[in-house]
Amino acid sequence: MRRLDAAARAAAPGDFVSLPGGVTYYETSNVGTGADGDGQTPVVLVHGFSVPSFVWEPTFTGLARVGIPVIRYDMFGRGYSDRPRTTYDIDLFARQLGDLIEALGLLAPVDIVGLSMGGAVSIGFADRYPGLVRRLALFDPAGFPMSSPPVMKLLDVPVLGEIAMATVGKRMMISGLSQDFHAPEQLPALARQYMEQMRYPGFLRALLSTIRHGPIQTMADAYVRAGQNPRPVLLVWGENDKTVPFAISSRVRAALPHAEVHAIEGAGHVPHLEQPELVNRILIEFLTK
Repeated sequence: MRRLDAAARAAAPGDFVSLPGGVTYYETSNVGTGADGDGQTPVVLVHGFSVPSFVWEPTFTGLARVGIPVIRYDMFGRGYSDRPRTTYDIDLFARQLGDLIEALGLLAPVDIVGLSMGGAVSIGFADRYPGLVRRLALFDPAGFPMSSPPVMKLLDVPVLGEIAMATVGKRMMISGLSQDFHAPEQLPALARQYMEQMRYPGFLRALLSTIRHGPIQTMADAYVRAGQNPRPVLLVWGENDKTVPFAISSRVRAALPHAEVHAIEGAGHVPHLEQPELVNRILIEFLTK
């Protein structure tokens, strides 16, 4: 294990900001260069349960290429951000996002794009701070109850969960990445990047707390409230998603009846990685209407 200190962070490609909850890693493009002051709304990308902000690479570069101000960041417990000893729940993640928007001086309201659990975080943030969100884009979002594999139920049990995470947690998380893809040609490269964050203590502890307290399956009411807000919503879902199955999309669509919906063929849980050109085109059109 290595310490996640200033020396370790010096090699990171982005920047850091000290927020009330801890140090947060982020990257920006077209922010603070005048683009965001010329009528363009900043876009914040919110990653999912365990893969940090690098998962947004084709989306981040696609938005940046057309001049849209874009920010991606690592949630607490992931990537290069701090791993505080606290409860990893929607309150923590929503506060971090709000504190980041304030610290970076972003022009509010902003556009939020959330992937998987990041979709649930985005919904929770919009529920708490409706005036700070102009548009919501959700990619294969979590937040509704669904069946869990036996190992996830084991992790929810005190003491047993800690033992399982300490002994097989790393192997379990890496092997779980494969089900995110419909055709996992990109998996080896993603896994190599993913393993970097495992070098720093607190990652598995944060994931375990998120499994037990996070917004993975507990946000149905917040979705319904979001559906009562007239803000534009985009819903993008891989038809072959095995992590948050496509069947769940019917419940999300019922809660967000005015959402613009796109089912992506040939994609699993990460449609922006498997069909980047198509998803970027859909997203950019939505954000610039």
